[in-house]
Amino acid sequence: MKKIILGVLLTVASMTQMQAQLLQIGVKGGVNFANLTGSDIQTDGITSFHAGLVSEIKLLENFSVQPELLYSTQGAKLTSDVLNTEFKNELGYISIPVLAKFYVADRLSLEVGPQASFLVSEKNDLDIENSETFDFSLVGGLGYKITDGFFVQARYGLGLTDVAPDADVKNSVFQLSAGFMF
Repeated sequence: MKKIILGVLLTVASMTQMQAQLLQIGVKGGVNFANLTGSDIQTDGITSFHAGLVSEIKLLENFSVQPELLYSTQGAKLTSDVLNTEFKNELGYISIPVLAKFYVADRLSLEVGPQASFLVSEKNDLDIENSETFDFSLVGGLGYKITDGFFVQARYGLGLTDVAPDADVKNSVFQLSAGFMF
């Protein structure tokens, strides 16, 4: 009986260790350098932030899937010749990137995939709220594990959908992140 109990405990312990190696969950945050692209309107970038949850699901030795749940602020400063004014348009999104993560070296990874974002807030100087509520992007970048827990990332997100229904503008954001996996 003692051998059976010991065998069950060893099996459970090894399965728990295996689960910890296959799935990691953590937090991350960082700075956004955002702008709008694709229009005749003059824009200047804004500096904002992103923060949220990250996970990594290891599928192969050098390949993982990295889904995230982030709050990300994007937008731009716009200059309108028609209105003869400049205003800042800041868009707050709940973003869900799902990235394929390829380890090209021991701790260095290449990350690429789609990102769906849902507009939850809009602040601008003109008090106009006419942005689309959904944004789809393609994101790609690099990640580096400093230790088994701490990591840094650099990523670029290129918007594929228009930000507003009446303007040919798309989100563009460069992100620098730091985080910790538990």
